[in-house]
Parts: sequence; C-alpha cells; structure tokens
Amino acid sequence: MVDIGTLSLILLLGMFALLAIGMPLGFASAFLAVVTLVLKFDVDILFRTFGQGPLSVLGQAVYRQMTNYVLISVPLFIFMAALLERSGIARDMYSSLNVWLSRTRGGIAFVTSIMAVIMAAMSGIIGGEVVLLGLIALPQMLRLGYNQNLAIGTICASGSLGTMIPPSIVLIFYGLVTETSIKALFTASFLPGFMLASFFIIYIIIRTQLNPSLAPLPPDDPDDPKGKEKGLLFLGFLARFGMWVTAVLILRALFFTVTSANIVTEGVDPIFLGMVSDLPWLIGAFVLFAVVVFVIVGRERTAIGWEMGKGLIAPTVVIGVVLGSIYGGITGITEAAGMGVVAVFVIGALRREMSFDIVWDSLIRTLKSTGTIIWVTIGAAALAAAYTLAGGPTYVANLIVGAEMPTMGVILVMMFIFLIMGMFMDWVGIVLLIMPVFLPIVVRLPAEEIGFLGHVDARYVPIWFGVVFCMNMQVSFLSPPFGPAAFYLKSVAPPEISLTDIFKGFLPFIAIQLIALAILLIWPPIVTLFL
Repeated sequence: MVDIGTLSLILLLGMFALLAIGMPLGFASAFLAVVTLVLKFDVDILFRTFGQGPLSVLGQAVYRQMTNYVLISVPLFIFMAALLERSGIARDMYSSLNVWLSRTRGGIAFVTSIMAVIMAAMSGIIGGEVVLLGLIALPQMLRLGYNQNLAIGTICASGSLGTMIPPSIVLIFYGLVTETSIKALFTASFLPGFMLASFFIIYIIIRTQLNPSLAPLPPDDPDDPKGKEKGLLFLGFLARFGMWVTAVLILRALFFTVTSANIVTEGVDPIFLGMVSDLPWLIGAFVLFAVVVFVIVGRERTAIGWEMGKGLIAPTVVIGVVLGSIYGGITGITEAAGMGVVAVFVIGALRREMSFDIVWDSLIRTLKSTGTIIWVTIGAAALAAAYTLAGGPTYVANLIVGAEMPTMGVILVMMFIFLIMGMFMDWVGIVLLIMPVFLPIVVRLPAEEIGFLGHVDARYVPIWFGVVFCMNMQVSFLSPPFGPAAFYLKSVAPPEISLTDIFKGFLPFIAIQLIALAILLIWPPIVTLFL
C-alpha cells in the first residue's frame, strides 16, 4: 500500500504525463482510477468478489453520474446550438444589430459582443459561438480594416461568455457534481455574466475612441437613416414588439383568470404577470406602446423599423422559451432545453431553413460533442471516486487547513490552481476531479471571512464558489497553450492568421477577465444579490 501523499503526487504527475503524450482526458482519468485502487488496496481485494469492494464503488459512482436526469440537458443544448449555427437565425440577428450600430465607432465589435451575449442566453455552448462569430463577424471586421488583434479578441472573449451567462453547461455540470440548485446558480450568474460582457464593450469603446484607426467607420450610405430618424425607427420597432409581447401576456392572464388558475392561495407563489391584478398594468403598457406606434412614430415608419430589426425577434423568442420556462416555474432545466430545441426547430421550419441535411449534420455534431463529454465524465467520475475511497479529499483538506492560511488565502490558492489547471485541462475534468475536493473545504471556511467588501451568507457559499469557478473557466478558454477558443477560431479563420496571432489578441481580454474575477472575490454580494 502506498500512502496518500505519495499517491497524490503520482496522480498529479501521471495526469500531466498522460495528457502530454496525447491521451484523451477521459481515458487518462479512468486509467489513473485503476492505478489508484491497485496502489492503495490489495489486488486480491479488488477482484476477490465481483460486484463488491472498491471496484463496485467506482461503478456506482459512474452509474450515478450517468443516470442523473439533468445530464440529458447537455446534448439538448448542444443540439440547439448546432441548429442555430446552421440556420440563418444568428446571421439575421447579426444583420439587424449591425443596422442600428454600423455608424458607431467600433460598431461591428459592439454588435459581435451583443450577439455573443444573446447566443449565450440561447444555448450556452462556447465552441459553437466562437465558430459562428468567426464565420460571420471576423470577415466583416477584417474587410472594414479593424485591427486584427481587436477583432480576434472580441470574437473569442465574447464567444466564451456562454460559460457565465445562463443556461451555462459549466454551471449545469457544477450543480450536478456538487448537488447545488442549478436554478440558483443561473440566477446568481446573471449579474457577473453581464458585468463581464459590459467590461468587454466598455474596453472596446474606450480603445476605439482613443485610437480610431483600430475601428474605421464603414463607407457612408446615403440611403441609411441617420440621427433622429434612426432613433424613431428603432423606437417604432421596440414599440411594435412591445405590443406583441403585452398582447400575449394579456391573453395569458385572461386564460388563467377564466380557468381560475390564478386565484390567490396561501403558500403558493403567484403566477408571474398572470394574476388579475397584473391585467391593468399589462393593458396600460399595451396602450402606451400603441400610442408610440400610431401617434408618435407612425405606422409607416414603424413598419420600416420592423423590417430593419425583425432579425432580433427569433432569438428573443428562443431566450424567452428557455429562460422563461425555467424562471416561470413551468419546467426544469432539462425540459427547458428540450423546449428550446423545439422552438429553434419550429422557427427554422417557418423560415423554410430547416432541411434534412441541417438536422442530420446537427445531430452528428451533437453526437460527437456529447460523446466526448460523456467519456470525460465517466473517466473523471471514476478517478474522483477512487481518490475519495483512498482518502484523498481528507488529505488535501488537512493539508490546506493545516497550512493555517487566512480564509481568503485558501481561496486565492484554489483560484491559482484552477487557473493553472485550466491552461492544460478541459473544464469538465476540472469540475469532476477538483470540485469534490475543494468545495467541502470552502464550505468549512468561516463564511463571514470570505471577501473583503461584504460577505456571503453561509447557505450561499456553494453557489458563490460555483460562479467564481465559472469566471475562472472564462480565463481558461483563452489561456495558452491549450485555450480552446483559439483552436475553435483557427478552424474558420483565414490561413494567414496563425495561432500565435490569435493568442496575442487575447491578452487584453484575459486581463479584463481577471479584473472581473477579482471583483467577485473582493465583493461576494454581487453574486448573491438576486438570491
């Protein structure tokens, strides 16, 4: 038998060695799980009675992980992202955003960031976002003379926002592994996710204003609306869309009223915007939007604005279906993912863009991506179970706590480990391997000592740590030498753009991500504000 300290060192060096020679993470983890049991336990104990002993614990851990119902949402979200990428929904969204911001300095970069936020809120799949933005936005920015580093950094940094903005696959896996409420994780990550996105946009604004040559304005088109006229067109578009939304909400509230589904009952949460008391407000909003359309803007101008901005409608509907069903209490995470797939499919079919080839290709890509994630999950779950069985978490916990570091010192050490591991390992492996060791330590720390400005309620510590971990993984998507965003973009970038060029464009955005991470560590209440 090997002592746990020596075994931990063997596992650490073995993981890096196996990854260095090119062994897939799932197989490397599974191999090291067997090595752990062989070194820690007598071989005879492992194989003496089939179905019992340490080997059966591994099997149970893998089975428990693979039969978790929420795991079904992962392939569904991947499938939805693949359908969005192949259909024209994202392309039309980009065109509509570009109409309103094309004459703004750095406007194409703004459009790219906003499009990334919307796409993140639709599917939460990072690879698909970076590839799609690389196909749509990169040629446009390079054609208009945008600085190459700015264009590359904007696409990859914004495209990785799916890590933070719900429905994030990273948050789903974290919730599965740590048995934390995924809905609470989604709620907590909203503000930090949009904060990071706003940091990217503010950086683009400041940098392009200080150096206009980085983002030249496109040639002036005399037919394009300008100034006040463009503002009125946009107001007309928003008002018409508001009329449609409020009309649907009024009909919904009336339906609940007729069926007596919105009767006030003690102990039952009221239906959001579906109660009788909500009807006057909804009707008032509908009348206000109608006044804007028919009196202030005018029907003809509103119709023009609608044509210019209608590419934003389909993405809004998809976001409303996915997040609305979750936060409206209609469905869980898995069902919402399925509803999102149906929404994208129906919208694509109505637009006559959903062919058999698109669906088949999306299914094949979903199968490949899900297969990779599943194998990593199996291997990492086995290794985590074997290491736990060998007493690893207790050893690491005693090692860290025994160092007698202050609470934030322990947290910062963990952040450093996440950053280093994120440079070499996929986030799935980090969640499954590291989180079962680190989270129990964090939960044992004094909650009032977490942060420097304000503190976290003890019951929200796992949620706060999950959001901080996701912000850390944001950095890993851009970190050399294995930053996956770089390889996603390289697959669709012009051949003259090298991987070195891509990583060079990341540097300012990595700094921004680290600033956002520091804010979450310094001021933890920003995570728990809406909980």
